[in-house]
Amino acid sequence: MSKIGKINIAIPEKVKVALAGNILNIEGPLGKSSLDIDLEIFNLDIKDGKEISIKPKKIDQNTKRLWGMKRSLINNAVIGSSKGYEKTLELVGVGYRAALKGKQLNLQLGYSHDINFDIPESIKIAVEKQTTIKISGSSKQEVGAIASKLKTLRKIEPYKGKGVREKGQYVLKKEGKKK
Repeated sequence: MSKIGKINIAIPEKVKVALAGNILNIEGPLGKSSLDIDLEIFNLDIKDGKEISIKPKKIDQNTKRLWGMKRSLINNAVIGSSKGYEKTLELVGVGYRAALKGKQLNLQLGYSHDINFDIPESIKIAVEKQTTIKISGSSKQEVGAIASKLKTLRKIEPYKGKGVREKGQYVLKKEGKKK
């Protein structure tokens, strides 16, 4: 039995959930999302628009694996359309800074050139200080992917800890060369 799959998903008041064929449409104040659910494998129950439960029709090794994943994907879509997701990145290093220029994020990360990063339509990026970037959106996967892409532009250096990191991320520092 799936421990995660058994838990019912509570639907907030402002979120509307509707099942049209095999597609589950979730609409909330922060956006819309749709998920494809295989109704040959799973039973999906929407109780009075307040709760969603998903159960497999027959339990075997493959459906056990998919059960918890489908439940998590539905839960992430519900949370994303009601509250949204947010990640904060920090730029650590002398002269490292970020600025918004229209629909682009301009980054100065110690290279000989500036990096212009195109911001997708569904993602909002805010530069609070010159060294703090806030990424927010309704899709958990997209917010994480954008944060990961920005982190790869300047990976954390192990001796001084310079680079792009998430807020609160632990950096293992190496000891320098001794005489």
